[in-house]
Amino acid sequence: MSRSPRQSRVLSTHQWIYETTRGFVGHRLLGVPTLLLTTTGRRTGSPRTAALVYAEDTDGAFVVTASNGGDDRRPGWAHNVVACPTVNVQVGRRNFHSRVEVVSPENSDYARLWALVNRNTRGRYDRYQQKTSRQFELVKLRPPA
Repeated sequence: MSRSPRQSRVLSTHQWIYETTRGFVGHRLLGVPTLLLTTTGRRTGSPRTAALVYAEDTDGAFVVTASNGGDDRRPGWAHNVVACPTVNVQVGRRNFHSRVEVVSPENSDYARLWALVNRNTRGRYDRYQQKTSRQFELVKLRPPA
């Protein structure tokens, strides 16, 4: 499954606005909170940034979903965080470094976190999950204390 050219343009424009305004504009995409996740490319070693919808957990961590729009393949950023789990996160105008915690479906907290992120996207992740047999990992990003 791939995105339409129009969807790709909208997402790349949104990310460009978010980055260019340093988070002053772009934190919300169609009413849903979005963060910028910068990973280190597992093959290139270069920084890679993705705009991702998130939910905030009760412990203050930000939770993102490796859904890739329901594609059978994991998104590139998910491969990158496994190879190099230290990332940079921008939420609105706030920037911080974080070490990721990948939450797999086998984790006892997965169902609660899944409900949290899915509710935040008005059921979008449930619809994406129906498109593939791949179980989406969740990734927690903790700001410094």
